[in-house]
Amino acid sequence: MKNIFTLLCFFISSTIFGQVTITPYPFNVNESITITVDVNSTASNCNGFSNPTKVYMHSGIGDDSDAWGYNVVGNWGEDDGAGEMTDNGNGTWSITLVPETYYSLTSTQAENAIKMGMVFRNEDGSQELKANDCSDFYFDVGTFQVSLSSPAQNSTTILSSGESLSITASNIGGNAEYVLKANDVVINTQSDISSYSYTHTNITSNQIYSLEVTLNGTTIIKNFTALVDPGQNISVMPTDYQNGITYLSDTEAVLVLYASGKDFIYVAGSFNNWQPDANYAMNWDVTRNKFWITLTGLTPGQIETYQYWVVDKNPPANSPELVKTADPYSTLVLFPFDDPYISATTYPNLPEYPEGQEREVTVLQTGQTEYNWQVTNFSKPKKEDLVIYEVLIRDFDADRNFQDLIDKIDYFKNLNINAIELMPIMEFEGNESWGYNTSFHMALDKYYGTEEKFKEFVDTCHQNGIAVILDLALNHAFGRNPMVRMWMSDPDGDGWGDPNSENPYFNTTAAHSYSVGYDFDHINSIRTQNYVESVIKHWIEEFKIDGFRWDLTKGFTNNCENNEGCTNDYNEDRVDILKQYADYSWSLDPDHYVIFEHLGVDWDADGNGLTSLDEEIEWANYRADEGKGIMLWGKMTDSYNQLTMGYATDSDISRMGHLSRGFTEPRLVGYAESHDEERLMYKNITYGNTGIKDDLNASLGRMSALGAVSLTIPGPKMIWHFGELGMENSIFTCSNGSYDNDGCKLDTKPQPQWTENWLADTNRSQIYNDWARINALKINEDVFEGNYTIDSGDLTPIINIYTGDLNTSGSELKNVVIVANFETTTQSIVPNFPYTGIWYDLMDETGNTSINITNTGQAISLDAGEFKIYGNQTASLSTEDKIFETGLMVYPNPTRNEFKINKEVISVSIYNLTGKQILTYKGDFEKGYAFNISNLPPSIYLVKVKNNLGAEQSFKMVKL
Repeated sequence: MKNIFTLLCFFISSTIFGQVTITPYPFNVNESITITVDVNSTASNCNGFSNPTKVYMHSGIGDDSDAWGYNVVGNWGEDDGAGEMTDNGNGTWSITLVPETYYSLTSTQAENAIKMGMVFRNEDGSQELKANDCSDFYFDVGTFQVSLSSPAQNSTTILSSGESLSITASNIGGNAEYVLKANDVVINTQSDISSYSYTHTNITSNQIYSLEVTLNGTTIIKNFTALVDPGQNISVMPTDYQNGITYLSDTEAVLVLYASGKDFIYVAGSFNNWQPDANYAMNWDVTRNKFWITLTGLTPGQIETYQYWVVDKNPPANSPELVKTADPYSTLVLFPFDDPYISATTYPNLPEYPEGQEREVTVLQTGQTEYNWQVTNFSKPKKEDLVIYEVLIRDFDADRNFQDLIDKIDYFKNLNINAIELMPIMEFEGNESWGYNTSFHMALDKYYGTEEKFKEFVDTCHQNGIAVILDLALNHAFGRNPMVRMWMSDPDGDGWGDPNSENPYFNTTAAHSYSVGYDFDHINSIRTQNYVESVIKHWIEEFKIDGFRWDLTKGFTNNCENNEGCTNDYNEDRVDILKQYADYSWSLDPDHYVIFEHLGVDWDADGNGLTSLDEEIEWANYRADEGKGIMLWGKMTDSYNQLTMGYATDSDISRMGHLSRGFTEPRLVGYAESHDEERLMYKNITYGNTGIKDDLNASLGRMSALGAVSLTIPGPKMIWHFGELGMENSIFTCSNGSYDNDGCKLDTKPQPQWTENWLADTNRSQIYNDWARINALKINEDVFEGNYTIDSGDLTPIINIYTGDLNTSGSELKNVVIVANFETTTQSIVPNFPYTGIWYDLMDETGNTSINITNTGQAISLDAGEFKIYGNQTASLSTEDKIFETGLMVYPNPTRNEFKINKEVISVSIYNLTGKQILTYKGDFEKGYAFNISNLPPSIYLVKVKNNLGAEQSFKMVKL
């Protein structure tokens, strides 16, 4: 399985393929040519090309190093005419063009264009025709062409010291001059020939060759390399250096690489002009089975780049002798195809990828400045109180970077969440991704920003009482990962491949039934375990990360290849290794959050598990007596969506609580929405009951009630971003705003929440404000850490939360009754209050709204979509008014930028609807003084004023 886009592949020698012909051939760049493809040819059809109604040629032109480098014609998946071919009626399709004009070449490009690349597709790109080995088609350009027969172009030949290398080549178009250079020094010249042969003898050092062939002022260059085996440089490290980079001083660094079974390794980099000699052959520490080298003479603070050139002289069948790869422990990697599309605003001064190299390279820099942390002793919110906000940075705001999150810290703070969980931010393949195709687990993906900016984000969150949790995809890795590539099967020789049988990190076949990417062997490989612990240590110690959400933990077993039943059953090996990783996290940070995504269990109509929950129970209760315990994701999307759509069937929400799973500790991260589920609001307006479907405002009106019957249940809870604003775009919304449930799930999403200013929309801001109040209650009131009962299964669920004796009143807030009406009409509901007396509406921040319950069977009336949260006492965050002797007035109200007060005051405090203080003014303010609130987001606020006699009064103000 290849994991790299076809158009990013490195290039093979030109060949004329039987199913693609060019007439005339050879041709010059300024000549008219006809390209014909036979779509009935099945010999090379490895991509499902069959009976197309249209055929498009997606093609490019360039030089030997990049056949697509000068220009590309075609917009993949678009039926827009760019590259469209003509049907000849016999299974062949043709297009006629003049390359110089067709590709809009400059005069310089036209002079140097010597290679064309192409693939063929149907109109939407779902079918594709490529060459026999599933690579692109390549053709030489020009009536002057050069063929390098031996060695292969861009190849590397491994030699023993003193061996020879034979070079043969030929050209068409006339007799030419051949100049062979080795390490930029001319070693042979032959003139007036069309067939070249030369043997370079007694080679004792690495050689980088270029064969320059010139005819009539045009030069074609063919490159290749020879590496000399330096022999075993056996040398024990003076100390047990960490894998990757260890900085010894501003001028010295040690590199360490585990490369079992490899014969020798060179370090090539900017510090040796990418031409390593014997001085850059790594030492082999036999006792530790690691390669290492000390780099000296580095310039303090200067950015350097490097690769490992890893050689196995006798690799397994279909595996390469030489692999060029970045450091697996890289914290910053550069890649030639992703990096040019990263905004300079997001990543200022991004180091340049070194010209002439290939694959990823690692960045090394001595003398780096340490980040100045403002919060060094962050106190994490209790697990029981967590309200986690899940974010995909790519889809959060327009710039799609860490700065966007920093700029919205007030948005998070006012919503009263106390943790942000980021979908994977480690270096993944491509730029715009969900991030689960991770390749470098210790490097930030540069598309989101710099290390410094990410630390600023974490620091800003900690300053505002918000923990930061990272989604960690360590079940698997993808094809760019160096630990895949160093031990890979690569039969087509394109430099990418699957783990081979000698790979010490990965299973050759996934040992579970939910595989993506390449499956890490966590059970038998101590190397994998060491790598995982290094990743944990890096993010905790370098970035002060508060917790990890471990993706796809059901894959951490080696027992269940192609067996879903086994994958979902209890697996001792999986239990043990994941406990080991949790223990290691806690050894570095005793309060670290450990969260497992252990989904995949099916449930029957009664909510009974069809597969074992024993693992989840064991983890939830693990080391609970120490205040630890592992948290588990608890998907409840379907049941809650039934409620919001107005359907009673399958609407039982009792499994939102930990007790339903058999946990003795509240360790269930329950959620109604996550990144991986269809959006509730989309289904509300698309499939909802009468009065809900196709009525946006009616659907929005039910989302506040959703928060009331989900977030309040004791234990950690999670929100998917913009559920609090009623985001109705489907998970299958395409980047252009259209809908495609077959191809757009992973697409970048539009940003209407900001461009349309949803916070100023009364119906949407109501959800935000209600959820903010609910979150504040959950976090600040001890009762929400207590016991609970859930009466559900119809459209009027009732939740009873309590501490102590359920049926005994008290002077503190110890009983909360939550009731909601998800019917489409007004309902009379009996909430079953545990005792009679005054019950207070906890959603009223003033604490002034209450009902007198004279009978525990007393009914209350709720409109469609309405909810109530009642407590036996007022909430501690409610406000208490003290009235001025004479009337107080604030004006204008509503207002946009400022307000005034008609009396003299000495202090003015502004609170949001959750009771959180947002602004305060202190001083001697005359009547009519203008208080500026232009920076406040549109909402309803509580304003408390005080005069010099101590009289206080509160009132509501609407900010437009």
